[in-house]
Amino acid sequence: MALRHVLYVVFLWLVAVAGLPAHAETPDAALAKLIDEARAAAAVPGACEQPGHDRLVRIFCDGKIRVGVREYYPLFGTREGQVRSGYDVDVARALAKHLGVETVFTRVNAASRIPLLADDKIDLTIATMGHNTQRDGQVRFIRPHYYRSETIIVGPKGLTIRDWPDIASRTICVTIGNGSNAQIVSHNARLMLFDEAGVLPDKLRDETCVLAAQDDSFFDYYFTEPGFAQAYDKKFGFAQLPWGMAVALTGSDRLARALDLTSQIFHRDGVFLDVAARNRIGLGFLESQRALWNRPDCNTDTGNADPACVLPALSAALQPTPFAAQVTAFETWLEKNTGIALQLPMFKTVPAWQLFKAGIVNSLILVAGALVATLLFAMVLGALQSSRSLLLRWPARALALLLQSSPVVLTLVMSAAVALALFPYSSAVAIGAAIVALGLMNGANAGQAIAEAMQTLRTERGGPPAPTVELFGRAVSRSATQIVSFLVNAAKGTPIASFIGAPELLSALTDITSFASGRITTYSMLLVFYVVVVIVVVWLCDRLRVWLERRQMVAA
Repeated sequence: MALRHVLYVVFLWLVAVAGLPAHAETPDAALAKLIDEARAAAAVPGACEQPGHDRLVRIFCDGKIRVGVREYYPLFGTREGQVRSGYDVDVARALAKHLGVETVFTRVNAASRIPLLADDKIDLTIATMGHNTQRDGQVRFIRPHYYRSETIIVGPKGLTIRDWPDIASRTICVTIGNGSNAQIVSHNARLMLFDEAGVLPDKLRDETCVLAAQDDSFFDYYFTEPGFAQAYDKKFGFAQLPWGMAVALTGSDRLARALDLTSQIFHRDGVFLDVAARNRIGLGFLESQRALWNRPDCNTDTGNADPACVLPALSAALQPTPFAAQVTAFETWLEKNTGIALQLPMFKTVPAWQLFKAGIVNSLILVAGALVATLLFAMVLGALQSSRSLLLRWPARALALLLQSSPVVLTLVMSAAVALALFPYSSAVAIGAAIVALGLMNGANAGQAIAEAMQTLRTERGGPPAPTVELFGRAVSRSATQIVSFLVNAAKGTPIASFIGAPELLSALTDITSFASGRITTYSMLLVFYVVVVIVVVWLCDRLRVWLERRQMVAA
């Protein structure tokens, strides 16, 4: 008995020295037990037809695991025909082999990888997704993480960009759904959104984008190309974050546990490291993780929950607005009482709220400016086209014809190009260029209506008398209906200003949805806003039409 007591004391001492709890179990044993239980549950006759199983059991029922991977992310997830390759793809295959099932791949991107999990279209996503605190409320991340990266800003070598102040008012090309988008927007940069990261290098080359932001792991591949490396470089990096495989928040507890243990084993045994080496990606993080998970205190069945072993999620919490709690309470009340899942992200965080307010103000400025510019250009072009001087009349008519024949977008781009040739880019310059373009397009049509009314009045008077202020006023009054219609058209066309980076409401809401949920609600609010604006413009223009028509009656 004394010897047994001594041996027990020695065992406890060894456990304490090693930092292991007395009940410690290897991750291999815990995983084997979990898999055996899930296989047994799937083997019960009729069990697979019953609903409510954890996804791990269903995977063994089906003999396959559905994995979402990217198809346009070099070195991590690419596809040529039916052949998939990349680090993420090979990790998925290794996981499936370890579980003894087949892999079924589904294409995902930054915007769809989380919704597809929630909709039960896939069981697991391995898609270069950074683990931040914001996403913890959307998916269940597998820990330990399988890779780590940071977001970098890339642009032409001749462009001096050193830190955040240098990107203010610049447009940066990004992908929808990237967590770093919120940080970029918070530094007063504009976003141009794309679904796939793979288009970003091409957009840099064709100068659609001057700057692009994406994971350093993505651009590592392109910097191996001599042409790209000679023309572009990394400006600065931020938001270093671990990458996580993820499963759905509900119905995946056992699957998540199994993948946690498998990920732990893959780090310890160098599986992740070997897969990364085959795919020619950076190994520094994985080498440090292999050493970490070989430590006795981490190499246990509870190591993946130990803060000393796993990396924390990047803190992506945005500063809430003073009324964020009330907005959330309203959303909850509405869904509970009506079943409508309304989401109002523009009212919940300070960056989104500031964008929303600025978007509304800029949109109202843009609408007012477009109306004034339309009236001004209509009067000028109408007067010039009515002039008796050929040197004034024919150039004005040629300009009006050119504007009437040009697509709105082309006129907008030309106006922006001229503005940017004269001034450095700013929100004011973009809005000003849009006002000029919309005013010219609609003013040319309204001006032609005025000129035609002037010609009719001359004919009615029996000849071509010299234009006078009184006659011109009557022509304006007679063409009141056409002028009003083009004023309304100018108001309706203002959202297109976002095409050249004007920070009006459409552009602001696009930026908000790049880092927040609630896209349907957000764009529904945009529709309501412009419907209200157009209704007000129609009412004001109708008052203007009535006033002009009364002037014509008085003059007659």
